[in-house]
Amino acid sequence: MTDTREFAEALAAAHGSRPRPLPLKREVEVLVDSLLGLLFPQLSEEVVTEAEAIAERFELARRDLCRLVHPLAPPDQAEEISHDLMRALPDLYHQIEMDAEAIVAGDPAAESLDEVVAAYPGFLAIATYRIAHQLHHRGLPVLPRLFSEVAHTRTGIDIHPGASIGRAFCIDHGTGIVIGETAVIGADVKIYQGVTLGALSVAKAAAGTKRHPTLEDRVVIYANATVLGGDTVVGHDSVVGGNVWLTSSVAPYSLVYHASQVRVRSVVDAIEPPDFVI
Repeated sequence: MTDTREFAEALAAAHGSRPRPLPLKREVEVLVDSLLGLLFPQLSEEVVTEAEAIAERFELARRDLCRLVHPLAPPDQAEEISHDLMRALPDLYHQIEMDAEAIVAGDPAAESLDEVVAAYPGFLAIATYRIAHQLHHRGLPVLPRLFSEVAHTRTGIDIHPGASIGRAFCIDHGTGIVIGETAVIGADVKIYQGVTLGALSVAKAAAGTKRHPTLEDRVVIYANATVLGGDTVVGHDSVVGGNVWLTSSVAPYSLVYHASQVRVRSVVDAIEPPDFVI
């Protein structure tokens, strides 16, 4: 009982040392849904047709954001950061719309813009990233990462809010994608599921340096490819094939592929029967 009491006292001290609690992920989820629902009616629970009503809801969202920022920034900056995000929304909307159009153009299975916005995990991950990146750009700690983790939880796509991503970004399928903090992605880039844009080293001493690769304009990275290193540049108009492990730069217009050997034989002629059943 004494040990439990001491532990409780230690926890009480920890709670007391932070009078302003950090934002909770569930609060960030509500804000993400509110903002994206206002920007894209395909994601809204109700139709809002009056400009005044939409403006009022944006103001409510701004206040919610200000409240989330408050524990993380000096009091005089919380209002400023929340207003800055609202002022950036028209430009963010234009960027996200171009991303959605790139997904429609890049996926033969996509039948409409409505389908991409309402259902595609790649769209949700990119849209949430765009907002998180705006907050990260202000140097705000914790909260941008919470935005990214909302998308990560929902889609399996992990985009660090510090990454720099150009216009018309297309993610196809998307599950398992990891894009590191210092990755730089140009315009009209397309990546598939399982792609990692990572660092060669996870040493803590590398924090603050360019650790993740650069993809120039119109690069395509196919499924499960891994591109590592801050000095690694994939030149524009290049294609990196599936399962490639790339740690050095390639020139523009390169085709990088992994050569594997696939053997096909008759089950009847096999020496041993297959060791699996379905």
